[in-house]
Amino acid sequence: MMYPNLLAPLSIALAVALAALVVVVARQPVSRRLAFRQLARRRTEAALVIGGSVLGTAVIIGALVVGDTLNFSVRQEAYRTLGPVDERVVAPPGPEGRAVAGRLAALDRSPDVDGVLNARATQAAAVAPSAEGPVAEPRVLAWQMDFDEASKFGAAGGASGIGGSAPRPGEVVVNAPLAESLGVGAGDRITLYLFGAPYPYRVDRVVPEQGLAGVGLGGRLNRDAFVPPGALDAAARAAGAEPRSVTFVSNRGGVEGGDALTPRVASDIRGALGPLAARTAVDTPKHTVLRDAEQAGDSLGALFLMIGSFSIIAGALLLVNIFVMLGEERKSQMGMVRAIGMKRSRLVASFTVEGAAYALLSALPGVAIGVAVGWGVAVVAAEIFSGWSVGGSSLRIVFAVTPTSVLNGLAMGLLIAFAAILATSVRISRFNVIAAIRDLPATPGREPRRRLLVVSSVLAVLCALVAVPAVARSRPEATYLMPALALAFAVPALLRLLPRHTVTTLVAASVLGWTLLAPVVRPRIFDTPSMSVYVIQGALAAFSAVVLVSDNQKTLLRPVRRLLARPSESGLAARLAVAYPLAKRFRTGATLVMYTLIVFVLVLLTEISGILRAGVDGVVDDATAGYALRLDYNPQVAGDRLVDELRAGPSAAGIVTVTPLLNATGRATDPGHRTTRPLEIAAVGVPDGAISGITFRERLPGLADDPAVWRALADDPRYVVVDGFFGSTGGPAGDYYDPGDTLTVTDPRTGRGEQKVIVGVLGNGMVFYPGTGASSTTYPVVMGEQAMRALFGSQAQYASALVRTGPGTSPDALATRLQGEQLSSSLVATPIASEIRHQFDSSTAFFRLMQGFLALGLGVGITGLGVVMVRAVRERRRTIGILRALGFRARTVRRAFLWESAFVASEGIVLGSVLGVLTTWLMYRDSAAFEGLEGGFPVEWAGIFGLAAATFAASLLATLGPARRAAAIRPARAVRVTE
Repeated sequence: MMYPNLLAPLSIALAVALAALVVVVARQPVSRRLAFRQLARRRTEAALVIGGSVLGTAVIIGALVVGDTLNFSVRQEAYRTLGPVDERVVAPPGPEGRAVAGRLAALDRSPDVDGVLNARATQAAAVAPSAEGPVAEPRVLAWQMDFDEASKFGAAGGASGIGGSAPRPGEVVVNAPLAESLGVGAGDRITLYLFGAPYPYRVDRVVPEQGLAGVGLGGRLNRDAFVPPGALDAAARAAGAEPRSVTFVSNRGGVEGGDALTPRVASDIRGALGPLAARTAVDTPKHTVLRDAEQAGDSLGALFLMIGSFSIIAGALLLVNIFVMLGEERKSQMGMVRAIGMKRSRLVASFTVEGAAYALLSALPGVAIGVAVGWGVAVVAAEIFSGWSVGGSSLRIVFAVTPTSVLNGLAMGLLIAFAAILATSVRISRFNVIAAIRDLPATPGREPRRRLLVVSSVLAVLCALVAVPAVARSRPEATYLMPALALAFAVPALLRLLPRHTVTTLVAASVLGWTLLAPVVRPRIFDTPSMSVYVIQGALAAFSAVVLVSDNQKTLLRPVRRLLARPSESGLAARLAVAYPLAKRFRTGATLVMYTLIVFVLVLLTEISGILRAGVDGVVDDATAGYALRLDYNPQVAGDRLVDELRAGPSAAGIVTVTPLLNATGRATDPGHRTTRPLEIAAVGVPDGAISGITFRERLPGLADDPAVWRALADDPRYVVVDGFFGSTGGPAGDYYDPGDTLTVTDPRTGRGEQKVIVGVLGNGMVFYPGTGASSTTYPVVMGEQAMRALFGSQAQYASALVRTGPGTSPDALATRLQGEQLSSSLVATPIASEIRHQFDSSTAFFRLMQGFLALGLGVGITGLGVVMVRAVRERRRTIGILRALGFRARTVRRAFLWESAFVASEGIVLGSVLGVLTTWLMYRDSAAFEGLEGGFPVEWAGIFGLAAATFAASLLATLGPARRAAAIRPARAVRVTE
């Protein structure tokens, strides 16, 4: 669930707000009748306002449902790949493994433990015949366990995932992923390669991937084969090897309930192991999976909520705009009721009740649409996440929605609407009674009141004082917000010295300039996983740009003055089209902000996608340095012979170089100090002098070039290399560590750790990530071969290699051949360039998904323009009647309304597009998120023009109805009545 800690305060705040509304409705019958009468009279406008509010609520709930879906999807891994397994103990092969199993048997009597299960496992491969030829799967885990004990493993009455009788000799039980990969079912024949030797089996049955039937040694997708009792031991003896000894421990409680006992049980396990604990890996996989689920759900939910924040702002502005227009339309009426004794508080209550009714009527439709949006995002995200898979190990997206998220979203939507309505009601209730009755325009004084002047000046000084250390320390939100607030609060004081137009222009230009230039002055402000900085940046840019443009409209229209002054029907329509936007600057500005905000973010996402596409070739070159394949294999079978076989085997003609890599699993501290918990790492040892071409985005001072980093890595065992995503758990990439920073790398088997110094940060570390479906939170740490052996000892084994291919050799075709030739070694060949391009394509698709989500906000903006035009027709009814009586044709009136809509929409589209391109360019120059993307900054003209054209067309369609109604107004009737 998303933000469970917010449920209580949001519920309390909503309950207080609703209680206040009930009191107002019950105790102020005049305010109630005024509110409900207006609601019933203007049904078209009410429907449009409710529609805008529905979209605002839907955006919030949709974002929270996306978080629920990802959280639930990651948690399903605990059910699929772990079930009742809470702790996993992997012991060395041989007598020590059997000793570990014996020591852990006593845990079965612990009140915190529901069961202990010993198993034997090895990495294997499988092949099955088919009509098109043999189907091979190199990623198989072969298990030998007691099926009777396995069926009883875990809580009483719980499903362990394994049941039924054990397979008989010559038979094997396979899980669903392996059966699907091989295309086999019960009764089919397969061949398992155990310790390098082929063993034929008949499939006894296929079991669902659940609990023990989906268990593995750290992978997200496990293809399991369960062999008959003693079969794995016999195959190991025949090969002169030993299988791994694995002990599973189930804590008291259900699949998720037992997680609370993990720290205590893990400590008991280490105590039971005694001296053997130094050579045994004690893992807590379920605790890791559940923690990752919470982080992943919160991260993606926050990302969509950040994107949706711009739509939420647009929705709030829609409500503000509507009520400002209502206030102007009812100005005479409000003046009369005030003149006969109605208090201003009662007038505020009337408007607030009316607005609250709109918000409440939009609540249930908003929830339904929000859940539907979340479902749509989940369907598309499932396809995108499959593109980020390694060996088919992508996260499986399963739609989910929790009552907590729905209630949180509903409460947020209603509270935002109530706050916007109340603030606007208070503002529009301040007017001169006589001027309101006579319908005279407001004439604000030049100088503000003394109390406002003093308070605003104090606030301006305080914000300026806070801004200085915030900017100096590159605090993201405060760097943007404090200088802007200081300038805004300084406006009343500046009005004492300068004309209003000059003050508005200077302040708006200063805020806009600072918003755009802050990343240049303080480039580290984007080094944060928080999304709020992007919302603040976008909102400040949009609001300041719109204020600047709105206050200088006449100057901007000078180039088209001759067009407007033409003595023709089109010239007249054009003058009418710009007259009202210039006269009603607030409503025009509010509509412009809605357009600018949404188009700004859509263009920004379009540009980021373009940067990714333009930079993919450079990333491939930097990441591969000429290597075409990454090979991962079973070191227990392949040993040191695999490299020689590749160099002299059937495919040797297509291979130029094979660089073996040492591999081990370990843990490390976070050099960026984002967390205190150890991070899971894939330690990689590079042979001295074997690699020199893979590039770095940052190097330790004093190292002149990239080869110098690799030489330093070989010469000094203190040095390690990491990539830019080390320790990342989602959110924007940042620059959290630099060469020279330290981290402690630990061998989990021995507990021995060493402090390492980062000598370089890779431009792209793709070639060093495990290619066999490891957890998404496993990060590579690259070190020299000698340093690797010194720290990890016998755990460091040659289990992967990088391959350079010859001219004319297809990496994809070579990968297929090598997997067939080395099937017995469980070799997995990954074409590096294809994998990188595939992941870039998936990232681009993800940005398109966010653009689709943001299209809801564009709907709010277009709805806002439609509402403005509907209200404008009613407001200008008498004026239109007079113009028609003077001889204006209906098509001139219709054209004027359409052109007015086009004028406002065009300004918003242009402003949003320019700000989006400019902001992305500044981020590209200075943000660590774009480091390594050297394809240049492309302006995505086609995408931007397509977005602009679609937005423009939708805006005209939203105005077509009001324009036709305006043209159909009968002059004689319009000039005589106001309704």
